[in-house]
Order: sequence, then C-alpha cells, then structure tokens
Amino acid sequence: MPELPEVETVLRELRAALEGQTLRRVIVRRDSLRWPIPKGFASRTERRKVVSLRRRGKYILIRLDSDDSILLHLGMSGRIRIMRAEAMDFVRHEHVVLETDGGLHIGFVDPRRFGALDLMPTTDEDMHPLLAKIGLEPLGPDFTTTRLAALLRGRKGPIKTVLLDQRLIAGLGNIYVCEALFRAGIHPEIRACDVAADAVVRLAAVIPVILEDAIAAGGSSLRDYARTDGKSGGFQDLHQVYGREHEACPDCPGQPLCAGIRRIVQAGRSTFYCPQRQHPAS
Repeated sequence: MPELPEVETVLRELRAALEGQTLRRVIVRRDSLRWPIPKGFASRTERRKVVSLRRRGKYILIRLDSDDSILLHLGMSGRIRIMRAEAMDFVRHEHVVLETDGGLHIGFVDPRRFGALDLMPTTDEDMHPLLAKIGLEPLGPDFTTTRLAALLRGRKGPIKTVLLDQRLIAGLGNIYVCEALFRAGIHPEIRACDVAADAVVRLAAVIPVILEDAIAAGGSSLRDYARTDGKSGGFQDLHQVYGREHEACPDCPGQPLCAGIRRIVQAGRSTFYCPQRQHPAS
C-alpha cells in the first residue's frame, strides 16, 4: 500500500493540476470502491472550483468552493493518472474521472477497488471517521523528540509495530519504518518503552529526513504504485535494508561480524534489519 511519501508525491502532482481549476465534468463509472461512493457525487462536484488540497496521513483532501471536500484514498492498487484530455486513452478499472476547464483528464484507476472516495463538508474533515483518530504528522512542526518520546513511553510492544500504529503517527508504513530504524540503529524487536533516550533523539531526526528523501525521489514503486504520469518512483533504488535480505549491510563494509541484512516477520509484515548495526543493546 502506498505510504506517506507516495501519497505526498501524488498530492503535489494533483495540486499542480487541480488547484484553481474548475471541474468541468465528473464521471462516476461505478457506485462503490472499498465503500459506496456518495450518491450525487458527480452533481455535487461538477462546475465547482478547486480551492486547495491537503494530505492527512495517507489520505488526500480536495477542497472545493462549495465548502465541500473530496476525500481520496489510493488503497492497495489505486493510482491517479493525469493527462491532456485530447491525449486520453482508455484504461481498464478507471472508475472515476475529473475533467477540468484547463483541459486535463484526471482518472482514478483501482483494479482491486480497495481505494475510497468520499465527500464531506470542509469544516468536518478532521472529524471524518477515517481521519478522526489519526495521529501525529511526521512532517509537521509538532513532530519533535519530546512528542515522540511521549508516544513511546509506557508502550510495551515492539518499536517496529508501535511506529506503524496510525493512531500514534500518521502515514508511516513498513518500508520507511524499516529504513528509519536502520538509520537510527534501533533493533526492531526492542520494546518501544525501552528505547534509549539518545536513540529516540536519532529516530526523531531521521524519520522526517527519510520521508523527504523519498518524496524527492517520487516515492517507492514496488508493485502497483506509479506517479500520475505513469512513471515509477525512484526511492526503491535507495533502500538500505528494505527488501535486501542476505545482502551486505551498507553500514558494515568489510566487518567480519556482520552477516548481512536479515528478515523477520512482525505482525504479519516483513522487517528488514542489520543485527550488527541494530543490536538490541545499542
């Protein structure tokens, strides 16, 4: 599933295409994705001007001049494609289309239909059931060492699974938690409450850096994710541990005690780490 960097990449490309534009035509080709699409979605969004866009966790919010907001979630296989209307070609599973006065065709393609579209008053965005319990934004000004330490305090679950809890930190997923723990030198199985204070400082510093680096590279394309022009992201080529089981650790060149990157399973998800760099006692 796309994580924060992939969603942020799509958001920025959508913002460039949509902000200030009027939705000339809205086409809804099926009445549900993961959940039903609101009745009258097309009639309530057509001929409305897009005022602004924002991201909350892994969700995109498109604000209209009608004081309504479109909520968009890519799900597992969803992607957005943006192209000139005159160059538009047919693709399967393009369930919803936004056409702008500026001549752009913006399609929501979702073969597995685990994505979502909803419509709500803009003033109610943060109260939406999918958003109301989302945690701290890791790229926001409130993401500090102090706040992170407070979130970890008293939590006895493994640090890896705690960081994946969207009720605590919004948007972090498996790839970037693995990469962050590696850079911070923290073993993924250590209890969150037992992470040393200096390690929390390192973790709070590296999480935003990794996310920004991934956004700059257009996100990670491993299976379904693609940018709005159909191109793949590039950060998968920069992964230091994720998906690199049995490869040499990039931080332990030539060290005889390092056996390379290992993979374990935590909460049903693969965790990649270096046992030498991420020693439980470190």
